[in-house]
Amino acid sequence: MAALSIGAFAQACGLTPKALRLYDELGLLTPARVDACTGYRYYERSQLDRARLIAWLRGIGMPLSRIRVVCDLPRAAAAQEISTYWHQVEADIAARRETVSFLVDRLSGKDPTMSAHHTPVRLNHACVLDRGLVRNTNQDALYAGGALFAVADGFGPGAEHGNTGNGEGAASATAVAALRSADTVVPPEKLTTTLLAGFHDARASVNRVAGAPDAGTTLTALLWSGADFALAHVGDSRAYLVREGELESLTHDHTYVQSLVDEGRLTPEEAQTHPERTTLVRALCGLKTTEPDLHLRQAMPGDRYLLCTDGVYAVVDDLQELLTTATAPQEAVDRISAAAHAAGAPDNLACIVVDVHASDN
Repeated sequence: MAALSIGAFAQACGLTPKALRLYDELGLLTPARVDACTGYRYYERSQLDRARLIAWLRGIGMPLSRIRVVCDLPRAAAAQEISTYWHQVEADIAARRETVSFLVDRLSGKDPTMSAHHTPVRLNHACVLDRGLVRNTNQDALYAGGALFAVADGFGPGAEHGNTGNGEGAASATAVAALRSADTVVPPEKLTTTLLAGFHDARASVNRVAGAPDAGTTLTALLWSGADFALAHVGDSRAYLVREGELESLTHDHTYVQSLVDEGRLTPEEAQTHPERTTLVRALCGLKTTEPDLHLRQAMPGDRYLLCTDGVYAVVDDLQELLTTATAPQEAVDRISAAAHAAGAPDNLACIVVDVHASDN
Protein backbone atom coordinates (compact mmCIF):
# COMPACT_ATOMS: atom_id res chain seq x y z
CA MET A 1 0.00 0.00 0.00
CA ALA A 2 1.38 3.40 -1.01
CA ALA A 3 2.81 5.62 1.73
CA LEU A 4 1.02 8.84 2.63
CA SER A 5 2.62 12.24 2.19
CA ILE A 6 2.96 14.32 5.34
CA GLY A 7 0.00 16.45 4.23
CA ALA A 8 -2.28 13.48 3.59
CA PHE A 9 -1.15 11.78 6.80
CA ALA A 10 -1.80 14.95 8.80
CA GLN A 11 -5.32 15.19 7.38
CA ALA A 12 -6.01 11.51 8.14
CA CYS A 13 -4.81 11.56 11.76
CA GLY A 14 -5.83 15.05 12.88
CA LEU A 15 -2.33 16.39 13.49
CA THR A 16 -0.77 19.31 11.65
CA PRO A 17 2.34 18.90 9.47
CA LYS A 18 4.15 21.21 11.91
CA ALA A 19 3.27 18.89 14.80
CA LEU A 20 4.36 15.84 12.80
CA ARG A 21 7.75 17.45 12.12
CA LEU A 22 8.14 18.16 15.84
CA TYR A 23 7.22 14.60 16.82
CA ASP A 24 9.72 13.30 14.30
CA GLU A 25 12.46 15.44 15.84
CA LEU A 26 11.50 14.14 19.30
CA GLY A 27 11.44 10.53 18.14
CA LEU A 28 7.79 10.23 19.13
CA LEU A 29 6.44 9.55 15.63
CA THR A 30 9.14 8.82 13.05
CA PRO A 31 8.09 8.76 9.39
CA ALA A 32 8.43 5.54 7.47
CA ARG A 33 10.60 7.22 4.86
CA VAL A 34 12.27 10.58 4.25
CA ASP A 35 13.10 11.56 0.69
CA ALA A 36 16.87 11.92 0.46
CA CYS A 37 16.65 14.83 -1.99
CA THR A 38 13.68 16.85 -0.80
CA GLY A 39 13.58 15.85 2.87
CA TYR A 40 9.86 15.22 2.44
CA ARG A 41 8.36 12.83 4.98
CA TYR A 42 6.17 9.84 4.13
CA TYR A 43 4.13 7.69 6.53
CA GLU A 44 2.59 4.23 6.39
CA ARG A 45 -1.12 3.81 7.06
CA SER A 46 -0.20 1.44 9.89
CA GLN A 47 1.14 4.51 11.75
CA LEU A 48 -2.27 6.17 11.85
CA ASP A 49 -3.34 4.49 15.10
CA ARG A 50 -0.31 5.84 16.97
CA ALA A 51 -0.72 9.28 15.39
CA ARG A 52 -4.41 9.45 16.31
CA LEU A 53 -3.63 8.39 19.87
CA ILE A 54 -1.04 11.17 20.10
CA ALA A 55 -3.58 13.67 18.76
CA TRP A 56 -6.21 12.61 21.28
CA LEU A 57 -3.75 12.72 24.17
CA ARG A 58 -2.55 16.18 23.14
CA GLY A 59 -6.20 17.16 23.01
CA ILE A 60 -6.63 16.38 26.72
CA GLY A 61 -3.46 18.30 27.57
CA MET A 62 -1.10 15.41 28.28
CA PRO A 63 2.57 16.51 28.04
CA LEU A 64 4.69 14.93 25.33
CA SER A 65 6.99 13.17 27.79
CA ARG A 66 4.03 11.31 29.21
CA ILE A 67 2.52 10.62 25.79
CA ARG A 68 5.73 8.84 24.88
CA VAL A 69 5.26 6.56 27.89
CA VAL A 70 1.62 5.83 26.99
CA CYS A 71 2.44 5.04 23.35
CA ASP A 72 5.08 2.51 24.34
CA LEU A 73 2.89 0.64 26.85
CA PRO A 74 0.69 -2.41 26.20
CA ARG A 75 -2.96 -1.46 25.66
CA ALA A 76 -4.19 -2.30 29.18
CA ALA A 77 -1.27 -0.52 30.84
CA ALA A 78 -1.72 2.46 28.52
CA ALA A 79 -5.37 2.69 29.51
CA GLN A 80 -4.38 2.67 33.19
CA GLU A 81 -1.76 5.37 32.60
CA ILE A 82 -4.34 7.60 30.88
CA SER A 83 -6.79 7.03 33.74
CA THR A 84 -4.12 7.90 36.30
CA TYR A 85 -3.19 11.05 34.39
CA TRP A 86 -6.78 12.22 34.27
CA HIS A 87 -7.22 11.70 38.01
CA GLN A 88 -4.19 13.93 38.47
CA VAL A 89 -5.79 16.57 36.23
CA GLU A 90 -9.00 16.41 38.24
CA ALA A 91 -7.05 16.69 41.50
CA ASP A 92 -5.18 19.72 40.14
CA ILE A 93 -8.46 21.33 39.07
CA ALA A 94 -9.90 20.67 42.53
CA ALA A 95 -6.87 22.33 44.13
CA ARG A 96 -7.18 25.36 41.88
CA ARG A 97 -10.93 25.49 42.50
CA GLU A 98 -10.17 25.65 46.22
CA THR A 99 -7.78 28.55 45.71
CA VAL A 100 -10.22 30.38 43.44
CA SER A 101 -12.99 29.97 46.03
CA PHE A 102 -10.64 31.21 48.74
CA LEU A 103 -9.76 34.32 46.77
CA VAL A 104 -13.33 35.08 45.66
CA ASP A 105 -14.64 34.81 49.22
CA ARG A 106 -11.80 36.95 50.55
CA LEU A 107 -12.01 39.69 47.95
CA SER A 108 -15.82 39.85 48.01
CA GLY A 109 -15.94 39.93 51.80
CA LYS A 110 -18.17 36.83 52.02
CA ASP A 111 -15.98 35.16 54.63
CA PRO A 112 -15.58 37.41 57.70
CA THR A 113 -12.63 35.33 58.98
CA MET A 114 -10.58 36.27 55.93
CA SER A 115 -9.59 39.89 56.18
CA ALA A 116 -8.27 41.57 53.09
CA HIS A 117 -5.13 42.74 54.90
CA HIS A 118 -2.04 41.02 56.21
CA THR A 119 -2.83 39.21 59.48
CA PRO A 120 0.30 38.82 61.62
CA VAL A 121 0.90 35.61 63.56
CA ARG A 122 3.84 34.08 65.40
CA LEU A 123 5.13 30.66 64.28
CA ASN A 124 6.98 28.25 66.55
CA HIS A 125 8.48 25.11 65.08
CA ALA A 126 10.65 22.08 65.73
CA CYS A 127 11.91 19.35 63.44
CA VAL A 128 13.62 15.96 63.37
CA LEU A 129 15.56 14.22 60.60
CA ASP A 130 16.49 10.62 61.35
CA ARG A 131 18.03 7.79 59.34
CA GLY A 132 15.93 5.23 61.24
CA LEU A 133 17.06 1.84 62.48
CA VAL A 134 17.26 -0.16 59.24
CA ARG A 135 18.50 2.00 56.34
CA ASN A 136 22.24 2.60 55.92
CA THR A 137 21.71 5.97 54.25
CA ASN A 138 19.26 8.82 54.61
CA GLN A 139 17.38 10.00 51.53
CA ASP A 140 15.02 12.25 53.52
CA ALA A 141 15.65 15.98 53.84
CA LEU A 142 13.94 18.95 55.41
CA TYR A 143 14.13 22.71 55.69
CA ALA A 144 12.70 24.95 58.41
CA GLY A 145 13.28 28.66 57.93
CA GLY A 146 11.57 31.93 58.73
CA ALA A 147 8.67 31.58 56.29
CA LEU A 148 9.33 28.28 54.49
CA PHE A 149 9.02 24.72 55.78
CA ALA A 150 9.59 21.66 53.58
CA VAL A 151 10.17 17.90 53.67
CA ALA A 152 11.36 15.62 50.87
CA ASP A 153 11.96 11.90 50.42
CA GLY A 154 14.43 10.78 47.77
CA PHE A 155 14.20 7.45 45.95
CA GLY A 156 15.75 5.29 43.26
CA PRO A 157 19.29 4.61 42.03
CA GLY A 158 21.43 7.71 42.06
CA ALA A 159 19.05 9.49 44.43
CA GLU A 160 21.67 9.61 47.15
CA HIS A 161 25.42 9.68 47.38
CA GLY A 162 27.19 8.72 50.56
CA ASN A 163 25.85 7.69 53.95
CA THR A 164 26.16 10.77 56.10
CA GLY A 165 22.73 10.20 57.60
CA ASN A 166 21.52 13.74 56.98
CA GLY A 167 20.41 13.48 53.37
CA GLU A 168 23.35 15.50 52.02
CA GLY A 169 23.88 14.83 48.32
CA ALA A 170 20.49 13.15 47.89
CA ALA A 171 17.91 14.23 45.33
CA SER A 172 15.77 15.26 48.28
CA ALA A 173 18.47 17.53 49.69
CA THR A 174 19.05 18.99 46.23
CA ALA A 175 15.37 19.86 45.93
CA VAL A 176 15.17 21.38 49.39
CA ALA A 177 18.34 23.41 48.87
CA ALA A 178 16.95 24.88 45.64
CA LEU A 179 13.55 25.54 47.21
CA ARG A 180 15.19 27.79 49.81
CA SER A 181 15.06 30.60 47.27
CA ALA A 182 11.37 30.88 48.20
CA ASP A 183 12.11 31.55 51.88
CA THR A 184 11.41 35.25 51.71
CA VAL A 185 8.93 37.76 53.09
CA VAL A 186 6.15 38.30 50.54
CA PRO A 187 2.61 39.68 50.72
CA PRO A 188 -0.21 37.09 50.72
CA GLU A 189 -1.06 37.74 47.08
CA LYS A 190 2.43 36.59 46.03
CA LEU A 191 2.54 33.38 48.08
CA THR A 192 1.54 30.96 45.35
CA THR A 193 3.70 32.50 42.64
CA THR A 194 6.73 32.66 44.95
CA LEU A 195 6.36 29.08 46.13
CA LEU A 196 5.72 27.81 42.60
CA ALA A 197 8.88 29.57 41.38
CA GLY A 198 10.83 27.88 44.18
CA PHE A 199 9.30 24.54 43.24
CA HIS A 200 10.40 25.02 39.64
CA ASP A 201 13.93 25.79 40.88
CA ALA A 202 13.83 22.53 42.85
CA ARG A 203 12.57 20.60 39.85
CA ALA A 204 15.33 21.97 37.62
CA SER A 205 17.99 21.10 40.20
CA VAL A 206 16.72 17.53 40.57
CA ASN A 207 16.60 17.15 36.78
CA ARG A 208 20.27 18.13 36.63
CA VAL A 209 21.49 15.71 39.30
CA ALA A 210 19.14 12.70 39.05
CA GLY A 211 21.33 9.73 38.22
CA ALA A 212 18.58 7.70 36.53
CA PRO A 213 15.11 8.26 35.06
CA ASP A 214 13.56 6.51 38.07
CA ALA A 215 15.50 8.52 40.65
CA GLY A 216 14.06 11.62 42.26
CA THR A 217 12.20 12.90 45.29
CA THR A 218 8.89 13.88 46.79
CA LEU A 219 8.46 17.48 47.96
CA THR A 220 5.90 19.04 50.29
CA ALA A 221 6.28 22.66 51.41
CA LEU A 222 4.50 25.50 53.21
CA LEU A 223 5.30 29.18 52.60
CA TRP A 224 3.84 31.67 55.09
CA SER A 225 2.84 35.32 54.99
CA GLY A 226 1.16 36.21 58.27
CA ALA A 227 -1.76 33.85 58.78
CA ASP A 228 -1.86 32.98 55.07
CA PHE A 229 0.16 30.14 53.62
CA ALA A 230 0.64 28.40 50.29
CA LEU A 231 1.08 24.63 50.13
CA ALA A 232 2.92 22.92 47.24
CA HIS A 233 2.97 19.14 47.11
CA VAL A 234 4.09 16.29 44.88
CA GLY A 235 4.63 12.67 45.84
CA ASP A 236 3.62 10.90 49.04
CA SER A 237 5.09 13.01 51.79
CA ARG A 238 2.24 14.71 53.65
CA ALA A 239 1.00 17.86 55.37
CA TYR A 240 -1.48 17.65 58.24
CA LEU A 241 -3.47 20.20 60.21
CA VAL A 242 -4.56 19.80 63.83
CA ARG A 243 -7.40 22.21 64.63
CA GLU A 244 -9.55 21.95 67.75
CA GLY A 245 -8.25 18.46 68.42
CA GLU A 246 -9.03 17.07 64.95
CA LEU A 247 -6.36 15.81 62.55
CA GLU A 248 -6.89 16.59 58.85
CA SER A 249 -4.68 15.65 55.91
CA LEU A 250 -4.04 18.63 53.62
CA THR A 251 -2.39 16.64 50.83
CA HIS A 252 -3.31 13.83 48.48
CA ASP A 253 -0.80 11.02 47.88
CA HIS A 254 0.42 10.73 44.30
CA THR A 255 0.78 6.95 44.39
CA TYR A 256 -0.47 4.16 42.17
CA VAL A 257 -2.38 2.63 45.07
CA GLN A 258 -4.05 5.95 45.94
CA SER A 259 -5.24 6.19 42.33
CA LEU A 260 -6.86 2.77 42.78
CA VAL A 261 -8.56 4.02 45.95
CA ASP A 262 -9.77 7.12 44.10
CA GLU A 263 -11.25 4.89 41.41
CA GLY A 264 -13.00 2.73 43.99
CA ARG A 265 -10.92 -0.33 43.08
CA LEU A 266 -9.32 -0.56 46.53
CA THR A 267 -10.47 0.39 50.01
CA PRO A 268 -8.20 2.60 52.16
CA GLU A 269 -7.66 -0.42 54.42
CA GLU A 270 -6.57 -2.61 51.48
CA ALA A 271 -4.25 0.15 50.28
CA GLN A 272 -2.29 0.08 53.54
CA THR A 273 -0.97 -3.43 52.81
CA HIS A 274 -0.90 -3.36 49.00
CA PRO A 275 2.53 -4.45 47.67
CA GLU A 276 2.75 -1.36 45.42
CA ARG A 277 1.64 1.17 48.04
CA THR A 278 4.89 3.15 47.70
CA THR A 279 4.90 3.29 43.88
CA LEU A 280 4.70 6.95 42.89
CA VAL A 281 2.88 8.29 39.85
CA ARG A 282 4.06 11.88 40.41
CA ALA A 283 7.36 13.11 41.79
CA LEU A 284 10.35 15.25 40.91
CA CYS A 285 12.42 12.91 38.75
CA GLY A 286 14.17 12.46 35.44
CA LEU A 287 13.39 15.22 32.96
CA LYS A 288 9.67 15.38 33.73
CA THR A 289 7.98 18.77 33.95
CA THR A 290 5.98 17.78 37.02
CA GLU A 291 3.71 20.43 38.52
CA PRO A 292 2.67 20.36 42.18
CA ASP A 293 -0.72 20.41 43.77
CA LEU A 294 -0.98 24.03 44.90
CA HIS A 295 -3.25 25.27 47.68
CA LEU A 296 -3.78 28.62 49.39
CA ARG A 297 -5.12 28.62 52.94
CA GLN A 298 -5.44 30.73 56.07
CA ALA A 299 -4.37 29.53 59.50
CA MET A 300 -5.93 30.31 62.85
CA PRO A 301 -4.17 30.85 66.21
CA GLY A 302 -4.02 27.48 67.92
CA ASP A 303 -3.46 25.54 64.70
CA ARG A 304 -0.68 22.94 64.61
CA TYR A 305 0.78 21.77 61.26
CA LEU A 306 2.81 18.65 60.56
CA LEU A 307 4.97 18.02 57.50
CA CYS A 308 6.36 14.49 57.30
CA THR A 309 7.66 11.74 55.04
CA ASP A 310 6.18 8.24 54.83
CA GLY A 311 8.74 7.03 57.36
CA VAL A 312 6.54 8.81 59.90
CA TYR A 313 2.89 8.36 58.93
CA ALA A 314 3.29 4.80 57.63
CA VAL A 315 4.84 3.70 60.93
CA VAL A 316 3.29 5.85 63.68
CA ASP A 317 -0.32 4.83 64.29
CA ASP A 318 -1.29 7.45 66.87
CA LEU A 319 -0.25 10.70 65.16
CA GLN A 320 -3.43 12.48 66.23
CA GLU A 321 -2.90 11.68 69.91
CA LEU A 322 0.79 12.59 69.81
CA LEU A 323 0.08 15.91 68.11
CA THR A 324 -2.90 16.91 70.21
CA THR A 325 -1.38 16.07 73.59
CA ALA A 326 2.11 17.51 73.10
CA THR A 327 2.39 20.98 74.63
CA ALA A 328 5.01 22.35 72.21
CA PRO A 329 6.50 21.52 68.79
CA GLN A 330 9.71 20.11 70.25
CA GLU A 331 7.79 17.72 72.47
CA ALA A 332 5.66 16.70 69.48
CA VAL A 333 8.60 15.83 67.20
CA ASP A 334 10.43 14.06 70.04
CA ARG A 335 7.39 11.90 70.74
CA ILE A 336 6.83 11.17 67.04
CA SER A 337 10.46 10.14 66.62
CA ALA A 338 10.29 7.94 69.72
CA ALA A 339 7.11 6.27 68.44
CA ALA A 340 8.73 5.57 65.06
CA HIS A 341 11.74 4.01 66.79
CA ALA A 342 9.50 1.95 69.03
CA ALA A 343 7.85 0.60 65.85
CA GLY A 344 11.25 -0.37 64.42
CA ALA A 345 11.90 2.80 62.34
CA PRO A 346 12.23 0.75 59.12
CA ASP A 347 12.55 3.86 56.95
CA ASN A 348 14.17 7.28 57.09
CA LEU A 349 11.96 9.85 58.77
CA ALA A 350 11.64 13.61 58.56
CA CYS A 351 9.03 15.76 60.23
CA ILE A 352 8.40 19.39 61.09
CA VAL A 353 5.76 20.63 63.52
CA VAL A 354 4.66 24.27 63.26
CA ASP A 355 2.43 25.98 65.86
CA VAL A 356 0.48 29.14 65.05
CA HIS A 357 0.08 31.77 67.78
CA ALA A 358 -1.58 35.16 67.83
CA SER A 359 0.98 37.87 67.23
CA ASP A 360 2.50 39.52 70.29
CA ASN A 361 2.29 42.89 68.49
